[in-house]
Order: sequence, then C-alpha cells, then structure tokens
Amino acid sequence: MDSLRPPSAPPRGFTLPVWLAAAARAALGALQGEPFHAAVSLELLQPPGVVPIPVRAAAPLGDGLALGESCCDPGEGLDLTRGLVVWVLARWLPGDGPWLQLEPGEGVGVHAATGEACLSAYARQLLEANLRPLVPAGRRLGLTLVLPAGRRLAERTSNAAFGVVDGLALIGTQAEVQAGADPDQLARTLAALAARMAAPGAGGDLVLVIGENGLDLAPRLGLPPELLIKAGNWLGPVLVAAAEAGVERLLLFGYQGKLIKLAGGIFHTHHHLADGRAEVLTALAALEGAGGATLAALHGAATVEAALAALEQADPDLAGRLRARIAAAIEGRCRAYLASHGAPPAAVGAALFDRQRRLRVCGPVGAALMERFRGAT
Repeated sequence: MDSLRPPSAPPRGFTLPVWLAAAARAALGALQGEPFHAAVSLELLQPPGVVPIPVRAAAPLGDGLALGESCCDPGEGLDLTRGLVVWVLARWLPGDGPWLQLEPGEGVGVHAATGEACLSAYARQLLEANLRPLVPAGRRLGLTLVLPAGRRLAERTSNAAFGVVDGLALIGTQAEVQAGADPDQLARTLAALAARMAAPGAGGDLVLVIGENGLDLAPRLGLPPELLIKAGNWLGPVLVAAAEAGVERLLLFGYQGKLIKLAGGIFHTHHHLADGRAEVLTALAALEGAGGATLAALHGAATVEAALAALEQADPDLAGRLRARIAAAIEGRCRAYLASHGAPPAAVGAALFDRQRRLRVCGPVGAALMERFRGAT
C-alpha cells in the first residue's frame, strides 16, 4: 500500500510510462502462470515507493504469448492520455542477448531515423526495476508495446517535430502527472515570472513560450534564454500578471495550432476546456476573402496544421495572408484582454511556428520584438 499518502489526499494521476509498466507486469505474470489480480504493485522510482496500479486484464494467449492490459488515468488533471488503453504482449525469447527486448507495435511512436520505440529513460527504468527481478536467470523477455488509439492521438501532439512518427511517444520523467491545465501549473508559471522580474538587471522584456517545442526552438532562433519563461494553458492570467509585474514588451512564442485560440478570445487553451480553432480559422479566412468551398475545406480539416498546409498548396498567397491575419488577431486580442482586466498596457507580439518547427509568421508587434530580442544576444 502507498502508506505515505494521507487518506484525505486527492487521487493521484499517473503518466503513460507507469501504465505501460503496469501492463507489462501483468503480462509477465500471465506468462508465468500467475492468477490475475486487478492491480499490480509497482516501484515508481520517481518518487520512490511501491504503489498498487490497476490493470484491466491479463491472460495467456497460447503459442507462448501472454497479454496484459491497463487503461491510463491521469487523475484530476486534463490530459491527452485519459482512457488510453495500453496492451503489452510478453513472450520468452530464444538464444543469447539482452534480458529484455522491446518492440513497438501499433500506435507506439518510433524514431523516424531508427525505427526504435520512443521511450523516455524513466520508462525504461520502470520496466527494469519492476520486471528484471521476476525474470529467471538465463531467460530473455520480449515485450511488444501496443497503444490501439496511439496513432490517432499522436495527430494532436507535436511528436513529428521531434522526429517521432506512427504513434505516441512513451515519455515522462516521473510517475505523477503534472497537468498543464491545473491551478498548480499556473502557480508555477507565476512563481517563475516573479523570480524573473526580481532578478538583478531584469528589464521589461519577456518571451512567453508555449510548450516544450517552443522552449527548445526559441534559443535556436536567437531569442535570449534569459528572457524565456515556459507557459502552460493559463495564458490570460499570465499575461495580466506579466503586465502588472512591469513587463513592457512580451513576445508570445508558440505553435500555430495552439495560439490561434487567442485570436478567438480563448485565453485558457487546453482543448478539454475550449476549442473553437476551426471556427476561428474559418472566420479569419472569410475576412481574407476565401470562398465557400475553401471555407468548408478549412473547417473540415483534421487540424489547423493540416488546414493551412492544404491551403498553402492550393493558394499560397491566401495562406500567407491568413497566417498574417491570425498573428495580428492574436496581438489585438491580447491588447484587449489586458485592457479589459485593468492591467498596464504592454506591447504584446505573436510569433507562430508549425509542426516542423519552422517559424511561419509574426504579427506586426511580434516582428519588431523578434528583431529587438535577437539583437540583444
């Protein structure tokens, strides 16, 4: 039992590597003839401690195969993996070699360059810690990892920007979910903002980076690392707090499929709370003179990325004008948001990149801030 957690504490949400390890542990148990139990005990490592993790099924399949199944529960936070089913097929391997061999199955992201499953070091450590003691000496275990819905869900991530294709990356650096939509995430961002503004020599410049991709890309494009603060989904409160803390020039640097929500006045950007991207994209395209067939295609596209890519092939000039209008609309909405909340005025610019991590457009203010901030390096 998890004896260190008080009974009154809220339910814990666990990252995808934990559910993978749970399914793998259940599959190994079935392979070894253990009776099925609705939970397996896992050493979580980060943080340390043995915790019961639910599993949904485990059974031998014949021909030396066994299956374990878990279902992701990220807790109270909002997370893409909620309800994601995880299958692990286990089998004994012949011959010599490493004691554990992992094979990516359907829905598991692989590195495009190598075809190897994309697992974080933490995911591998979990498997090592929880399976190695149960594998008899001299035996080799093969695991095939399957995420039945992984390929579809991966379309809503930026995996491709990191060269990960065919499904979801099995990443995570700790057991418990740190949800980008929960109030704790906002508190962490506000604390980072306060520390930045209290630092010696802090001026009125700031780059608010949305997501890990942006945090990696921004310095590569010449934006000074000392100006960067990573933001989650609570963009509205962070904008107001930045202006109130003395930020005079703020660049929003993020993925176009996320920041477009601001152009529609949506300042909490998690998709479970508000979306409207297709509607915003279509409305702005109409303002640029797009016709009915084009508007229908944009509205029906699977993602903003796909919509803009298709439009760029069909009408590059319209695609360029639409991107520029999106960036300008984001800047205008941010100015209006600050004013409506009684915050001091600030020059807020927008710089948008695509899934291939190419900077695609800056708003009028964003272009000036990019030039200013790059010149400061």
